[in-house]
Amino acid sequence: MSFWDGMWRGRSTQFESGSAATNSIELTKRNPTVSLTKQGAATGNLRINLSWRMRTSDIIGKQRSGSRLRHPFKLFQPDVVQAHTQGVVNVDLDIGCLYELMDGDKGVVQPLGSFFGALNAPPFVKLSGDDRFGSPSGETIYVNLDHRESIKRLLVFVYIYDQTPAFDRTHAKVTLYPSNGPRIEINLDERAPQARSCAVVSIENIKGELVVRREVKFVYGFQAELDRLYGWGLQWGRGYKSKAGRR
Repeated sequence: MSFWDGMWRGRSTQFESGSAATNSIELTKRNPTVSLTKQGAATGNLRINLSWRMRTSDIIGKQRSGSRLRHPFKLFQPDVVQAHTQGVVNVDLDIGCLYELMDGDKGVVQPLGSFFGALNAPPFVKLSGDDRFGSPSGETIYVNLDHRESIKRLLVFVYIYDQTPAFDRTHAKVTLYPSNGPRIEINLDERAPQARSCAVVSIENIKGELVVRREVKFVYGFQAELDRLYGWGLQWGRGYKSKAGRR
């Protein structure tokens, strides 16, 4: 498989995430797994959302130091801004998903190469958009769990596009919103200043049970390195985003 120039230019509004959950489950090193099946959440559309933010100190340096000296108590209040503000337009995190179906079909859903997938046909995984600015809606992948019997395994990953800050400057989070039950959160909060990609979470069909597992494995390369790490066996080539398509 190779991929080429391309990006998602629109936003999909045809999908719904199901009932909103007021509670959440955070997957950690000590508690890395949760069963969607046992949670009664293995049907409908699973929404997987990427969002991120940055500290203002990473963006504007010390230009606010004078203000902090005038208000010393602010030294204990780190400034945080959402990544869609004007100061951080150079940040470009992308979400993608490697998939393997029960019939042996393998591939990727991602912005690069316009591999947006399909929700009601194989691979039953669809990308809603490519968000360059980390807006509150972020980037979202949908998985049609009504076809769970056709899905063998999924690997959701995040990568940093060229000439953007490293993960240690970007506070990213991937949240899974099942059609029923609590949301599932995975924070990318480990220090990996030189990493370019991260395998975030896997979803595996184990004898009919859908198990979500926290991965959070950083690598210094891109999709091909994640592929080798998890044994997907795809063919990869270099991809670029169209500058004319920047929003």
